[in-house]
Amino acid sequence: GLVLGVYSSEKDGGAAQFTSAGDAFNTLVSGKLRELLSLCGPPLKKGKTRIFHGLHQDFPSVVVVGLGKKNAGVNDQENWNEGKENIRAAIAVGCRQIQDLEIPCVEVDPCGDAQSAAEGAVLGLHEYNELKQKKKPIVTPQLHGSAESEAWQKGVTYAEGQNLARYLMEAPANYITPIKFAEHIEQKLRSFSNVKVHIRPESWITTEQMGAFLSVAKGSAEPPIFLEIHYLGAPNTNDSPLVFVGKGVTFDSGGISLKPSSGMDAMRADMGGAATVCSAIVTAAALNLPLNIIVLAPLCENMPSGKANKPGDVVRAKNGKTIQVDNTDAEGRLLLADALCYAHNFNASAIVNAATLTGAMDVALGSAATGVFTNSSWLWTHLYEASILTGDRVWRMPLFEHYTKQVTDCPLADVSNIGKYSRAGGACTAAAFLKEFVTAPHWAHLDIAGVMLNKDEVPYLRKGMAGRPTRTLVEFAARLSQDSHN
Repeated sequence: GLVLGVYSSEKDGGAAQFTSAGDAFNTLVSGKLRELLSLCGPPLKKGKTRIFHGLHQDFPSVVVVGLGKKNAGVNDQENWNEGKENIRAAIAVGCRQIQDLEIPCVEVDPCGDAQSAAEGAVLGLHEYNELKQKKKPIVTPQLHGSAESEAWQKGVTYAEGQNLARYLMEAPANYITPIKFAEHIEQKLRSFSNVKVHIRPESWITTEQMGAFLSVAKGSAEPPIFLEIHYLGAPNTNDSPLVFVGKGVTFDSGGISLKPSSGMDAMRADMGGAATVCSAIVTAAALNLPLNIIVLAPLCENMPSGKANKPGDVVRAKNGKTIQVDNTDAEGRLLLADALCYAHNFNASAIVNAATLTGAMDVALGSAATGVFTNSSWLWTHLYEASILTGDRVWRMPLFEHYTKQVTDCPLADVSNIGKYSRAGGACTAAAFLKEFVTAPHWAHLDIAGVMLNKDEVPYLRKGMAGRPTRTLVEFAARLSQDSHN
């Protein structure tokens, strides 16, 4: 199969504009493609397709997709590069149509931006069907022509990184337990000589005095794991690393503060923070990015047993602070508190944590963007600029003292794990809680609860776990590495 892009014409009712690959193919078939397109009615709108059969022996089926306006660039209102998003969405639709025709191989028009085209193809075709007997046919996307093969390969690598996060988040919690999560990532990194993976057991976690993390883990029969990964990509292995921290609750029942049963199955993806940061380091290694990265992922389940945290219990974090656990379903911040304390051992250039932390984040922004709380405008700028390119957007949220008071005004301990006004500003009080365990000048907390799931909002992702914002984290790391070189 072949997927070709076509731009909408500048004038209403004008002839469609082919990409250079479309032009070349039209010439190859003696102008038949343009002729058929004009016979099919009005010009193709953005994201709409037409399928033609029998035009050329090498490509029995050709899908033509609408790319929208030709010179669509950065849209300041939307905070993304519209041209890139249009390509991703169009190519994804085209590739899925080839898959529906059960054609095993598809060549993809680079549309002037082979990286975005590759991302659209690889992300658009991904589906978790490991456990089904009836599977969709596997389709292998390839670049049509040879002009932009390096950019194409980069796009494939970025998309495969996000697909790894999607796979981990979608898999059932009895398949991705803490130890199985860690082993899956270790296996992905086995071939890289400049990567070290440490799978830390419960005894190590105890020695490190991570009392907050352990208090969550003790409610489950599954032992906790602290996954620590070092990628040494910088020319100088002693350069300050970028440290990623990810919340790794492989199933979240809410603990004693039990969640409602409807929708609880989606809590298999409550390790989305760990999935995205681990996938980002796998991608960075595959791209051979010239910087040092450390990933820290505390992994456990949050279950309601006789040993579980009880509302009102007080636990002690690694830095000595005491925490009153007023709601056992606000457990992710307990894991992160200890992991963030540990992250300060590495003289990091920046610490970035990701977590499906609060339902309040979903209420605030929905699935449009990841909420970012940060003490560093430098860090914010880099994340924001990366997200414009990837189309996986971020939005800055407040870290006001106003919220800190609501978690530090606590009857029994130094801090409470929920704000004293209950639901008000829940994403903001959660971020204020984490800030109590951070002294580093460049720290960002990404609340990814709203972007965990895709229903139909991102056209190039199928329904299911989204693996966002893996590509933004990778692009951010790539930009940091360029910065340190300059």
